[in-house]
Amino acid sequence: MAGSPPRALVYGDVDLNLIDGSAIWVQGVTQALVAAGCAVTLVLKAPVRTDRLIAPLRELDGVTIRSPHAEQLLDGLTEASLTVPQAVAVLRSVDTDAHDLVVLRGRNLVVAVAKDGAFDGRLWAYLTDVPQAVPAMTPKHAEDLAAIAKASRYLLCQTEDLRCFLEGSVPAACGKSVLFPPVLPAENIHRDPERTRASGQPLKLVYTGKFAPRWNTLEMTELPALLSSRGVPAEVHMVGDKVHDDPRDASYKRRMRAALGEIGSPATGGVIWHGGKPRAEAMALAAAGDIGLSWRHLDLDSSLELSTKVLEFGQLGLPVILNRTPMHEQLLGADYPLFAASIDDVADAAALVASSPSVFELAASRTSAAAAQYTLEKAAGRLRDYLSRAVASSAPASADGPVKPLRVVIAGHDLKFFNRLIAYFNLQPGLEVRVDQWKALGEHDEAVSKELAEWADVVICEWCGPNAIWYSRHKRPGSRLLVHLHRFELYSHYPGKVRIGNVDQVICVSDHYTRLTREHTGWPAEKVVTVPNWIDVSQFDRVKLSGAEHHLGMISIESSRKRLDLGLDVLEELRRDDDRYMMYMKSRMPWELWWVWQNPAERDHYTSVLRRVQRSPLLQGAVVFDDAGPDVPAWLRRVGFVLSTSDDESFHVAPAEGMASRAVPVVRHWEGAETIYDKRWIRETPAEMAALISSLSDPSAWREAGQAAHEQVQAFELGRVCRIWHSLLTENLTPGALDAF
Repeated sequence: MAGSPPRALVYGDVDLNLIDGSAIWVQGVTQALVAAGCAVTLVLKAPVRTDRLIAPLRELDGVTIRSPHAEQLLDGLTEASLTVPQAVAVLRSVDTDAHDLVVLRGRNLVVAVAKDGAFDGRLWAYLTDVPQAVPAMTPKHAEDLAAIAKASRYLLCQTEDLRCFLEGSVPAACGKSVLFPPVLPAENIHRDPERTRASGQPLKLVYTGKFAPRWNTLEMTELPALLSSRGVPAEVHMVGDKVHDDPRDASYKRRMRAALGEIGSPATGGVIWHGGKPRAEAMALAAAGDIGLSWRHLDLDSSLELSTKVLEFGQLGLPVILNRTPMHEQLLGADYPLFAASIDDVADAAALVASSPSVFELAASRTSAAAAQYTLEKAAGRLRDYLSRAVASSAPASADGPVKPLRVVIAGHDLKFFNRLIAYFNLQPGLEVRVDQWKALGEHDEAVSKELAEWADVVICEWCGPNAIWYSRHKRPGSRLLVHLHRFELYSHYPGKVRIGNVDQVICVSDHYTRLTREHTGWPAEKVVTVPNWIDVSQFDRVKLSGAEHHLGMISIESSRKRLDLGLDVLEELRRDDDRYMMYMKSRMPWELWWVWQNPAERDHYTSVLRRVQRSPLLQGAVVFDDAGPDVPAWLRRVGFVLSTSDDESFHVAPAEGMASRAVPVVRHWEGAETIYDKRWIRETPAEMAALISSLSDPSAWREAGQAAHEQVQAFELGRVCRIWHSLLTENLTPGALDAF
C-alpha cells in the first residue's frame, strides 16, 4: 500500500472575491500543489461573495476549502476579512494534525507567523511585497526577513532577480530561496491563428487585472482616441473589478470608474468594461482580442516581479505591449518590437501591429515561447522536487506491522559539511537520527555519548578526531562505525589513536586522499573508500548575467597557499589581448583571520599581491573584491570561469560550484586534482590556464564548455551523494560501487 500524500496548508493574505495577481496566485499554487501530488487545505481570508476563483478549486480532488467565517472557526468574526492576528489563530486551529508544509503569502502575515513559531521548519513563504532595492531595505525589513528565513523551509521567489536580491541582503535566505514563478492554468484557450481583422473592424486591445494608477489603466482608456487619430479604429476591452483607492489622488477611483463606463457597454471613446470574470472566462475574452496590454508606470521598471498577465497573453497567442526592462528583454529578447515607455509609444506599437502581420507574428511567437516555460506541469515538477527535499516520505504499510527503524548517530564538533546529509536522513522512512554535538574538537558530554553509543545501530563520526577515537573505543557489538576524514586530520596524531578494527569504513573526499590515507596510516585498503563532497547543483544552476564569459572568479583566497598571485598572472595574460576580462574575488581578507595575519610570511605575500593590483597597468580597474558570504550561487551568475590556483587541496569545492553554475573550471594542477576534475580543465601554468580561457572566447564555445562541466558535476550532486551515504548505513562500499548511484 502506498504512503499518504504530503499535506499542504495554503493561505494568502488576499481577498479571493476580487481578481488580481495575488488572488490568481492562490488559485495557481493550489492547482500546482495538487498536480504535484499534495492534499491541499485552502483557508480563505474573506467570506465567499463570489466563487469565480474558488469554483475551479472545489472541482479538484484533493482540495479542502475552509471558510473561517462560514464555519465560525474563531469567535467574534464579522463579515470583514481576517486580520493578521486572526489569520494566525485560524491557521493554528486548522493545523491540528500538523500539515507537512504551510504555504503562505503576504509579508505582514508571514512575519507574524515566523514570530509565532508554530510552523517553524514547515513554512514555505512566498515573498513579493518586500523591498526590491538596496535603499528600501531598512534594518527593520532586514530583521523581519531574517526571521522569516530562519522559520522557513523554503522562501518561494517569483524571479531569479528577486531570489538573488534576497540572498544578497539576508544571509539567512541563502540555501532556502527557491524559484516559484507564475503558474499558468491548464486551459485549452487560444486565439484563433487563422483569424484576421476585416476591413474597418476595430483593433481589439485587452487588459485584465486590477485598476490602479501605476498600472496605467486610466491612461489605457485614451488609446481608442489616440489610435483613431492614427487612422486605426480600436477598442480597449478591460476585465476586472478591483479599482484601487489612491491616497495621493482622492478622485482617482471615481475617474477610473467613469472611464470604464457601465459593465458590458462601450464607454465614451470605445472602452468596453466586462467587470470581474472567472479566470477561464477572462482568458476567453482576451483570446478574442488582438493585443494584450501590460504597459505600466516607469516606477515599476525596477520591479523584480514578472507579470502573470504577460504570460497569460502569451499562452493565448497574443502579442503584448509592455515596458522595456532587463527582465522583459531577457524574457522576450532585446529586439522585441512592442516595448513602450509612453502612451504614445503604446499607440504607435498598436498601430504597427495593425498594419504589419509580420510584426504581429514575431511578437506573438515570442510571448508564446516565453509562456511555454510557465505551465502548470512545469510548476508541479518544480514543486515535486522541492517536496522530495523537504517532506519525509511515509513508509508503506507493512502486513507484518511496524518495522523497527535503523538508529543512526552523527557525532562531531563541526557539522557544516554534514548538515544536508542529516536533513536527508531525517526524511527517510526507516531511519531514526540523533546528533551527538561535541562542544569542541575534543570536548563532549561523555554520558550523552555513552548513551548514544549503546542506542545506535550506526555511528558516523564527522572528522577523524577525538570523536572517532572515543567511538572506536566504545563501539557496541553489532553496530557499525563510519568515520568521515577530511584533510587536516590525516597529518595529526588522531588517526594513530583510532582503533581501526572497530571501524567499518573510513570515507575520504577524493581518490587522492584515499590513497594518502591508506599509505600514511597503514589501514586495510578495503576500509578506506572515496565519497565526494556534495554540491547542491539546483541552487547554483542559474542564468548567467551578460558579460559572464569574460569574468574570472576565485573563492576564498585568504591564505597564500591559494596563490592569488597566480590568478593575477592569468588575468594579466588575458588582458594583454582583451581588456574585457575581469577578475572577481569572493572571500574574507587575510587580516580578518588572526591565525593567518599573525604570520609575517602571509602578510608579506598579501602586501605584495595587493600592491600589484594597485600598480599593474594591466590590472588597474580589473579586479573586484566581494565580501565573503553564503550567496555564492547568486555571485556566480556573473562569473564565466572559476580558477583554482592552489598549491594543494583535498577537494577544492569552488571549481565544482562553478561547474554547477555552468562556469568553466580552470585548475592549476595540484596533486590529486586529476582524481576529481577532468583533465580537460587542468593546466600546469598560469599561461596555459589563460590559453584555455582564450580558446573559449567565442560565446558558443564557452557555453558548450560550461554545459559539459555542468554535466560532469552531477557526480557530486547532493542527491547522489546522499544516496551513497544512505547505502553506507547498512553495507560497505566496494570497488566500482559508486557507478550504481
